[in-house]
Amino acid sequence: MTPPSSAERTAGTGRGIGIRTAAGSNERSRGQLHVYDGDGKGKSQAALGVVLRTIGLGICEQKRTRVLLLRFLKGPGRAYDEDSAIEALQQGFPHLIDQVRTGRGDFFTAAEATRFDRQEAQRGWDIAKGAIASALYSVVVLDELSPVLDLGLLDIDDVVRTLATKPDDMEVIVTGRGAPQKLVQLADLHSEMRAHRRADGDAIGLEGIEIYTGEGKGKSTSALGKALQAIGRGISQDKSHRVLILQWLKGGSGYTEDAAIAALRESYPHLVDHLRSGRDAIVWRGQQQPIDYVEAERAWEIARAAISSGLYKTVILDEINPTVDLELLPVEPIVQTLLRKPAETEVILTGRCKNPPAYFDLASVHSEMVCHKHYAERGVDLKRGVDY
Repeated sequence: MTPPSSAERTAGTGRGIGIRTAAGSNERSRGQLHVYDGDGKGKSQAALGVVLRTIGLGICEQKRTRVLLLRFLKGPGRAYDEDSAIEALQQGFPHLIDQVRTGRGDFFTAAEATRFDRQEAQRGWDIAKGAIASALYSVVVLDELSPVLDLGLLDIDDVVRTLATKPDDMEVIVTGRGAPQKLVQLADLHSEMRAHRRADGDAIGLEGIEIYTGEGKGKSTSALGKALQAIGRGISQDKSHRVLILQWLKGGSGYTEDAAIAALRESYPHLVDHLRSGRDAIVWRGQQQPIDYVEAERAWEIARAAISSGLYKTVILDEINPTVDLELLPVEPIVQTLLRKPAETEVILTGRCKNPPAYFDLASVHSEMVCHKHYAERGVDLKRGVDY
């Protein structure tokens, strides 16, 4: 495995966060404040990925866990792909998730803000303050709170004071462009989703190919959020919209999203398929074992057949980038498969890598997660239901 950056190391352990397996992991008890911002894609998707993991933790373990998904600027007047999947999880596990949507669904500038926009922002924030004060939730997601603050619809000092005094064990995730500096300063984690463009300035590749890479947190989490969106689309809009989630370098058990995905599979068995591959251990460069090549190739053969068949409308190839970077898979077959994929099939490829492979140039969306701040720098451990 490519050696992790200092921002990706857990102090005193030398283990990389982005590549750490679930087995044998310590777990923190103190909650952290996460901020995802930037002009790239993946911010709200990362929040949805955390929702999926938190629900999964609640399903698979007998411990108190509950998530509030509070979505600003996403009022009920507009439908979102993920809505149906979230509703399905709410119906199956009503004790694990609450969702509130506020605002209107269309874009507007600060000069175009109305009294209704201010009232809706305040309504959402009042709900958030009550939820934080109640300590009833283990995770509170404040989706698109940053642009609400950037638009001047809420008092930033009030928001910072409230978040600074949240319960010790509560995780809070804030997403959206334009995170104010006071919020960034308070955050324990700040990951910027940066829209990456090729050297010629052209950001357009093949439609339906998305890359999530970089040193920052949010790559696999965004992919899980993307999967949740795709599953919701299959439930509500297009019954033929099948989803395949393939994960490399993540063998074994202990990943909380598995339980939530399994629950959705139970309700919609023909909608989503999920497969892990690899050893339940970190694979370091120069220390690859024969089984690593076998497992990588096994998953790729499934992926290639799935993409080429057109049977799946969304295919998630999680951690394929470091798999290629470790030379466990050749690049050219991936390039050729992506070039020939059906137009209606969307492929998402995740993971950080030292040397960007050739298929990066094919992507219509390339979001680079840039790490500005990470709680691992202070020696803080990961947490089940949030990080894995």
